[in-house]
Amino acid sequence: MAHLLIVEARFYDHLNDLLIDGARAAIEAAGHTHETLTVPGALEVPAAIALADQSERFDAYVALGVVIRGETYHFEIVAGESARGIMALTIDGLAIGNGILTVENEAQALTRARLTEKDKGGEAAKAALALLDLRERMAR
Repeated sequence: MAHLLIVEARFYDHLNDLLIDGARAAIEAAGHTHETLTVPGALEVPAAIALADQSERFDAYVALGVVIRGETYHFEIVAGESARGIMALTIDGLAIGNGILTVENEAQALTRARLTEKDKGGEAAKAALALLDLRERMAR
């Protein structure tokens, strides 16, 4: 049984709740356990995962959050740098499912977050578990 850490950048409560529900359901359906950690924003997610990994308490990670395009360049920085940080950790060997939504508007986020539609929280959890399985198979 694996123990996962869900790291959520909580900004849009109703959207995050949907993502977390999907991630938790996928992890529990696969027979694993989880904890949830909340950080201020998407830019903090990679750092939180890196710090949590030092504890050696977690087997895999699920990154969740929602970044909606605004009127400034900030969207590109947050979307790009959070994804880059997560990818760097993954390449270093951590099993991370990236469920940080980067969307144009709330309607797109809702479609991606709802369990009855795209369930990106659940997909991110499944991706983390798939990478964990791959890492374990490659270690043999």
